[in-house]
Amino acid sequence: MSSRALRWAVPAVVALLVAVLPLVIADRFLIKVFTFVGLNVIVAVGLGLLFGYAGQVSLGHAAFVGMGAYTSAYLTARLDWPWIVAFALSGAVAGLGGLVLAIPSLRLRGHYLAMATLGFGELMSLVFTEADPITGGVDGFTGIPFPSIMGFELRQPAGLYWLVWGVAAIAILVAANMVNFGPGRAMRSVHGSELGAVASGVDVTGVKVRVFVISATFAGLSGALYASVVGFISPSVFTLQSSVAYLAMAVIGGTASLAGPAVAATLLTLLEYTDALVPGLSRSAAQTIQEYQPDLYGLAIILVVLFAPGGLAALWRRRARGGESG
Repeated sequence: MSSRALRWAVPAVVALLVAVLPLVIADRFLIKVFTFVGLNVIVAVGLGLLFGYAGQVSLGHAAFVGMGAYTSAYLTARLDWPWIVAFALSGAVAGLGGLVLAIPSLRLRGHYLAMATLGFGELMSLVFTEADPITGGVDGFTGIPFPSIMGFELRQPAGLYWLVWGVAAIAILVAANMVNFGPGRAMRSVHGSELGAVASGVDVTGVKVRVFVISATFAGLSGALYASVVGFISPSVFTLQSSVAYLAMAVIGGTASLAGPAVAATLLTLLEYTDALVPGLSRSAAQTIQEYQPDLYGLAIILVVLFAPGGLAALWRRRARGGESG
């Protein structure tokens, strides 16, 4: 099969499998696990735009997820706003946070930008902890209602799964449209050389700000969905460890790709639930994997940087070219 045919066939097959998964899996817990996969795919696709295409590093993306989660939780549980309105505003609030972070960080790049985003993430973690009247503080925010759309409440795992993956599909389509047209070319030029991009007439400042806002918006929407799916959130969920996990998904997934980060998000999310996914795995082995999960993320990032700088996407492209030449 030619690479062009594969480019259409593989996404179609994956989409079909994702759509029918709740119909073939009876275990409610496994459906929830794959719902969490969808939540992380949304964040990873946004980071794929930011890191893989625009070349910007973020170590604070968990903060945007938290902003979306707390916004949705407060509006629905405390103010009794319609869920769909709260969901949209969650993305807007996170996007505004991305704008606030992006503007003063425009002159930064590389590890300086990473440190700025790290500081923002730690600052927001402190806000989540100390803003007790709004966030519930260290005790967390409870009583978050299920999503309700046009009076229909989604309580069953399958319904929540389809909602999350529906949003993930829309996020992927929006991102794909961006990278395949003018915005994508502009992001690639900024990634390759900012000076070259400026010389070519690219609005480097505008590209950086827009991609940061879009990436943060995706993260906020994922956070809003997480709050509604789980029903409880606390500052311990939106930590530096979570930000590193999100960055690992983007780095391992690779540059100039949306499928790579989505695949990496799937693999790294399922790693946390190996005890439920791998029959016969001992409890001690599962606990060891979970205990050293952050270390495994870090090791994976190091191995990718050393031996496969382009990530999974580059390996796939290399194999596809080899197949064509053969």
